[in-house]
Amino acid sequence: MQTHIVPVGFDYDRLIAPLIRDQFDVDRVVLLEGAVGSEANVEYSRHLSKKLEKDFKNLLGAETVRVIVDDVYDYDAAFEQAYDLINTELDSGGEVWVNVSAMPRPVSFAFATAAHSIMVERQEDRDRIHTYYTAPEKYLETELAEELRAGRDLLADLLEAATAGDGDAAGHDAGLAPGVDRDRLEERLDAASNLLEEFDERGTTIGAKRIGSNHIVELPVASFSNVKPFEEVILFELGEHGEFESVSELAEALSKELNEEYTDSFRSKVIYNVDRLGPGGKGYIEQEEHGKSYRTRLSRIGELWVRAHADRE
Repeated sequence: MQTHIVPVGFDYDRLIAPLIRDQFDVDRVVLLEGAVGSEANVEYSRHLSKKLEKDFKNLLGAETVRVIVDDVYDYDAAFEQAYDLINTELDSGGEVWVNVSAMPRPVSFAFATAAHSIMVERQEDRDRIHTYYTAPEKYLETELAEELRAGRDLLADLLEAATAGDGDAAGHDAGLAPGVDRDRLEERLDAASNLLEEFDERGTTIGAKRIGSNHIVELPVASFSNVKPFEEVILFELGEHGEFESVSELAEALSKELNEEYTDSFRSKVIYNVDRLGPGGKGYIEQEEHGKSYRTRLSRIGELWVRAHADRE
């Protein structure tokens, strides 16, 4: 079974057209809808999602479901959702195709990174996991801007013609049809001119949105190595307690957790595995020098790993 996971943003054609043109077998489609943003943006995305749901069924005969992404800027939650969703689809026995063409980048990158992480963990299934992107044939923003520019020029010509005339007996401006409000035309002209000025100066977006306490969302890189059982225990311990002042303190906590005697051999085993999980290894743990010790905590990708594997703990 071929399952396509499709985050829906403001695109239609490149989410379905390539599958039709390249004659893909599409048995199941999971459409991801964002629930955060302006009311107009959310409603527009939902409209496209409904249209895609209908057309995936009618044109490709695919079973289609719609899934909500609560916050399209919450990378961690999107990664966890992607991890669970992709694994569930793989467990059903089919192939999974993840489309990263649309939706805000945190969701697309989270799903791509989750797919990559699962490829590492499930080596036997890596040929059943795919991520793909489709480029649009053209972008409509510039065409919309040109049409708006032409409309602005037409409004300016109409107002100029009205200003040049004397008006009729009923007080209407010459060159304007009866009932046409000159103030309304001037208002629309000003709005179009201001919008075009912003477009010419800034492009298709304005400003930088605050996401949480910052204006950026860090996109961590997936590890290239699988996690061994004892390494899992260390990661879960760090996930539960946050930070340890030293590796020795972490080893003591693990010995109690596992009901093992705290010996030099056990401590050395912990140090060895922490090194394997650290910056020079798999990158799931980061350490900060603190006197003669090293504060030990999860890295960002380590936190994501723990969050995605919480059901194993």
